[in-house]
Amino acid sequence: MSENASSPRTLPWFAQPSARTWRCEPAPADVWGFHAALPGYSPTPLTELKPLAEELGVGRVFVKDESCRLGLPAFKALGASWAVHRVLAERGSSGREPGPVTLVTATDGNHGRAVARTARLLGQHAHVFVPQGVHPQAVAAIVAEQAKVTEVEGPYDEAVRLAAQAATGPDAVLVQDTAWPGYEQIPGWIVEGYTTLCAEIDEQLAYEGATQGPDLVSIPVGVGSLAQAVVTHYRGRASGRAPALLSVEPETAACVLESLTVGEPVSVTTGDTTMAGLNCGTPSSIAWPYLHSGLDAAVAIPDGDSTRAAAHLATLGVASGPCGAAALAGLRAVLTGEGADERRTALGLGPSSVVVLLSTEGPAANPHSTTDH
Repeated sequence: MSENASSPRTLPWFAQPSARTWRCEPAPADVWGFHAALPGYSPTPLTELKPLAEELGVGRVFVKDESCRLGLPAFKALGASWAVHRVLAERGSSGREPGPVTLVTATDGNHGRAVARTARLLGQHAHVFVPQGVHPQAVAAIVAEQAKVTEVEGPYDEAVRLAAQAATGPDAVLVQDTAWPGYEQIPGWIVEGYTTLCAEIDEQLAYEGATQGPDLVSIPVGVGSLAQAVVTHYRGRASGRAPALLSVEPETAACVLESLTVGEPVSVTTGDTTMAGLNCGTPSSIAWPYLHSGLDAAVAIPDGDSTRAAAHLATLGVASGPCGAAALAGLRAVLTGEGADERRTALGLGPSSVVVLLSTEGPAANPHSTTDH
């Protein structure tokens, strides 16, 4: 079932009824333990917001607040730390010289800062490429991590291309959070790192009395790496409830929604959006099979919806940027307006359902906030 945006009043939306029965291999069991052993680790808050449950007509709504993760204002440190750990372990087991390496990446802010922070803490070097339009505060934050920064006169995809070109030689490694044919192992490790977030949610929900887990998880999506991690966690379990999984993108960069609609990965031309970290034109190659089979639904939203959602979350005590607030904005769009009853049914939501919104970053991370880069 799908609806395309044929008019301003038609919600850009796609749903598939078979996703909750699809299964995949689970993430490695030792990822959460690795993060738990890091200095400064603690689970990020899972905050119940009763006014949202009343507004949305469900039983309970929780927000996973990633505004401070391992000392950084977004969830990205989970993927960067695990991937760099795996990179260095692989280099050590291959007998290479133990000298420092340069970790190279492209970013709109948070991923690059996470890679730079990890490099600094481990005595490695970092070289970060940033596309045009990234706020100077985000660039300054990366520089403060002692990374070399190259500013690119072009969009994110161009920054990725140049970063890949720069990561040559035996002492440089590309640590990129999107994959393409021929470059998939390290992005896969980054995705594995993100699954710690979901493991925390399950434990926190059990503490809150929701022992069967969520009925729906709403996920901001750029290239799809975080969504792949969420699908892997909830579709990789042999037992337990299989929640509905909803992806949320900007209307100006809905590459996952468009790909789901046509049934194969496609690239779209992106435009300007305040949800800068979701401003992605092509799904990650390793994420696509998981998104194609494991997402229940996808929706695209305008900037104004995420801005209003961020403001509303702030009044409820949750600090979220436009990308993180997209999870609320997308679910609001789905559960209101013409066709809302059919969409609610497609997601299996009722008056007792438990919903989790992934607020992936805080507002101070970058005025043009970043999620999937």
